[in-house]
Amino acid sequence: MTDVSWLGPPIEVRSLFAGQQAAFTALLRDLAPQEWSRPTACPGWSVHDVAAHVLGDHLGRLSMGRDGFHVLSPAPDEPFPAFLDRINEEWVVAARRISPPLLVEWLSATATQVADFWQSLDMDALTALVTWAGADPAPVWLDAARDFSEYWTHHQQISEATGRPGPDERFLAPVLDTFLRALPYTLQTADAPQGTLAFVVTGPGGGGWTCAHTGDRWALDRGEPATADARVTLDCDAAWRLCTRGIGPAEAAARARMEGDERLATAALTILSIIRMPD
Repeated sequence: MTDVSWLGPPIEVRSLFAGQQAAFTALLRDLAPQEWSRPTACPGWSVHDVAAHVLGDHLGRLSMGRDGFHVLSPAPDEPFPAFLDRINEEWVVAARRISPPLLVEWLSATATQVADFWQSLDMDALTALVTWAGADPAPVWLDAARDFSEYWTHHQQISEATGRPGPDERFLAPVLDTFLRALPYTLQTADAPQGTLAFVVTGPGGGGWTCAHTGDRWALDRGEPATADARVTLDCDAAWRLCTRGIGPAEAAARARMEGDERLATAALTILSIIRMPD
């Protein structure tokens, strides 16, 4: 068995899918016709496009994960982030012909099936790669948490684009916990100085995480260490935006309190918890 203990303790999100998706579809049902065309934080995508992207995520998860139906793969020499951007854009463009009422109806139906799918799995089994966490293979619990955090992010983007309240605060804690699982890979790939890092998120859904070098790799755990070589403190709004690149590392540094080893703290703020092409 592959040791994935360096990712930290499992995150349990299966019971949250149904509630988050019900709130998401309720938000969409409340939109006026003109609100569907509003721009979002996803460059070039409207509210309709983001909702269609979520539907595409549902269909992909069920087709590949549940039904074992795999038909898409990168072109020769196509980097995986570029492949993902391409197929996402292809789907969103095609889905622009779907009416908002039909889109909401399909989202509601597939969301129920996605929630049932995750309930059927062994959370400790090993599955596909979660690239931004450097886990290959990854435990199913991380794959599920990754899915949940993506749905939450798109819910938040549509809420902000339409001036409505965001997702329920109870969903933010597991989302932040999921995003912070990218810390070991972040520090490994940034060639950060070895030591112990405390990463603290303040506000609703926040908490503390410890990322320490164990001799051959970085490992994450929940809670703050008694002592640390570096400490980074961010509020929850800045933390989730940083992890999804709603703000960049420089802006996050301006909003953070950084103590101790500057190189280690600065490396931590390069964290990225989504798949995207390099800047």
